[in-house]
Amino acid sequence: MTDLVSVHAVVYGYVQGVFFRDFVSRRATELGLTGYVRNLPGRAVEVHAEGKRKQLEELIDHLKVGPPAAKVEKVVTNWSEYTGNYSYFSIRY
Repeated sequence: MTDLVSVHAVVYGYVQGVFFRDFVSRRATELGLTGYVRNLPGRAVEVHAEGKRKQLEELIDHLKVGPPAAKVEKVVTNWSEYTGNYSYFSIRY
């Protein structure tokens, strides 16, 4: 059994225009995760990340706080099986 998993998270609150995507990308890369982050219509941010569960849980903890200018209201997560679809973590525009 592997500890590699995938998580999809949507972050709600004041999270656009505050360097949130850059913040997520840096944290994910530091944690050795792959996937992407992008803005969604309606002022939310979507994160697809894959890697070890422990590092993903740490990333989610970072999502709940965000960068200094952000005001996170809630983070909705959905765990699923690891796909291996990503070779690095990117910011999508």
